[in-house]
Amino acid sequence: MVMFASQLTATTFSPSFLNSAPSDTTRSPFLALAHLRYNRTFFPTRRRLVVSSRLNSSRSSGAGGSVDNGDVPYELHHDFSPQRETKGSPVFVTLPVNTVGPEGKISRPRAMMFSLKALAAAGVEGVVVEFWWGIIERKEPRVYDWRGYRELVMMACMCGLKVRAVLAFHQYGTGPDDPNQIPLPLWVLDEINKDPELAYSDRFGRRNIEYISLGCDTLPVLRGRTPIQAYADFMRDFRETFRPSLGLTITRVQIGMGPGGELRYPSFSFQKPNVASSGGLGEFQCYDKYMLASLNACARKIGKREWGDGGPFGAGSLTQNPEHTDFFKNEGGSWNTPYGKFFLEWYSNMLLLHGERICREAETIFRGTEVLISAEVAAIHWHYAIQSHPSELTAGYYNTFDRDGYLPIARLFSKYGFAICCSCFEMQDATMQKINPSGSPEGFLKQLLLAARLCDISLEGQNFTTDLDDDAFSQVLKMSKFYSDGIEKRPFAFNFVRMNKRMFETQNWDRFARFVRQMSSGKILQARLRAQLGSSSSYSLTFKL
Repeated sequence: MVMFASQLTATTFSPSFLNSAPSDTTRSPFLALAHLRYNRTFFPTRRRLVVSSRLNSSRSSGAGGSVDNGDVPYELHHDFSPQRETKGSPVFVTLPVNTVGPEGKISRPRAMMFSLKALAAAGVEGVVVEFWWGIIERKEPRVYDWRGYRELVMMACMCGLKVRAVLAFHQYGTGPDDPNQIPLPLWVLDEINKDPELAYSDRFGRRNIEYISLGCDTLPVLRGRTPIQAYADFMRDFRETFRPSLGLTITRVQIGMGPGGELRYPSFSFQKPNVASSGGLGEFQCYDKYMLASLNACARKIGKREWGDGGPFGAGSLTQNPEHTDFFKNEGGSWNTPYGKFFLEWYSNMLLLHGERICREAETIFRGTEVLISAEVAAIHWHYAIQSHPSELTAGYYNTFDRDGYLPIARLFSKYGFAICCSCFEMQDATMQKINPSGSPEGFLKQLLLAARLCDISLEGQNFTTDLDDDAFSQVLKMSKFYSDGIEKRPFAFNFVRMNKRMFETQNWDRFARFVRQMSSGKILQARLRAQLGSSSSYSLTFKL
């Protein structure tokens, strides 16, 4: 969590109509404390809202800045008006993983308020908030705790920011020792302990509990509910809880479909360092009894019982050179044999079927709410130059040198009105191939973007690495134009992953603010400090943070 000021007292907000002179605030996040004025578009009726606040602040303990001691009066001026078309692409920023803690409360809410104001001052469109299944429905099935998230959405709205909600049905963190670990709901883990087959398994019997195995999607294994029903109930309760904000403050909802929130198998963990540079092949995740039952049934159906006993032989070890494996090697690899094609079609079709089940539920639940729904595809690019694309195959993407594995996914999302989200927009082939000659993030991304254009679906891009320099931001601009440029301007939004202390250091902040201006084609959010003036039409509203 970024901390702008410490030892803050409770904050009280009192809206009223005000006027003041303009001033520049895009240079540094701390100027947001001196001059804050927002012209945003949220509500169908136009009204001006000014939020006045007093807080007791002391010198900042982080992010490279400070605030004078004593009472600091400030006011936020908002113009709320109907949504209108704007040039360029909006930029969102993902909030820290631990923004809402295990007990459902915002960690350091006053520091978060400062951070949100700084983002708004820089011209950021909104924030990405991960709504963790393991926090909200933590203890008992159908018992949801949205308190911290309701407060967070309110804070974003008061700062003139939109919210992109990510409904996260997966585990976060590398293990119990990870301070930011967010497991699946406790009651779900109890069911997995009773039946370990609910967790994915590789050929060595290693269980992965990042996400419930899609092999049991339609089986009532979660105390009388199927996993799909549990996800749908969560989405439905989210919709009812935040219905007044949907389409206004919450404008986008991303639906988690697998580990890392992505539509894929947990063939390897992106939360472990150097995944891309190490060139890991990954492991096929088809050895729990539910996946094996499906594989066996498909093999029997075509009269090949021997093909239904498990995944491919000769797939090699996790870090082995694919050319040294019987399954993945370019010449004579069994991935290109009748057996290999049968297995890979079954494996990828199971993933597509899982995605369709969730898409169908989400489209029905959010129909009429005026939010854009989306899902994420993993950016697996480190074997893109190899004919078999092994790391993509183990993740469930049947994409090879002569087969497009992303077009079926784009068609699925188009069918249900989903946008597609993907990372690695900042990565360049020239840099990656110095580390891994077989990788091609640009080649992968261009293939995915072409599939999105063919299916006429909106795109949401994001970064894979967290430390971005000028070259990385320039690459994001280049790849975004590759998708959106043309006769028909396709909608594109970029999500910066994620807000941290380093982001607010002076050099990094200047670089980020400049990038936001470039993405929005000069549409800069103005922020101003307002001196309070009386008004006969003023009104007051108090929130306790």
